[in-house]
Amino acid sequence: MRYLAEPPLGLVLAQTSKAVSRAMEAAMAAAGGSLPGWQILLTLKTQPVANQRELAAAVGIQGATLTHHLNAMEADGLLTRSRDPANRRVHRVELTEAGEVLFERLRAAAFAFDHVLRAGLTDRDAAALVRLLTKLRHNVAD
Repeated sequence: MRYLAEPPLGLVLAQTSKAVSRAMEAAMAAAGGSLPGWQILLTLKTQPVANQRELAAAVGIQGATLTHHLNAMEADGLLTRSRDPANRRVHRVELTEAGEVLFERLRAAAFAFDHVLRAGLTDRDAAALVRLLTKLRHNVAD
């Protein structure tokens, strides 16, 4: 059996992804949030989503999982959901004042975490990394 001189790229990427995800989740938790919560808040602040289905697609979270997160966030007073008057089957999602405050706190934590990730990388390195990771994602996309 022949062994590889270097580990398979997929293995290195999977291990790196897990380590970065765990560290970012810890950074979000230290700021009073979670990684999925940050993704939801960020999407609500930066992308026009008209309803819960569009939010799920934008965040990349399955409908039932998104509903679980939204229920918790609504119970915490971070967002409101209301029925669309034009289509009662559609729920609109909006941030509350408390959601805006948490967004700002998590945004600061995300920027601080990004600073840690970029340690030792030039702007050119970071741009190349983004380009390469995007290419890898497209290589395996359905």
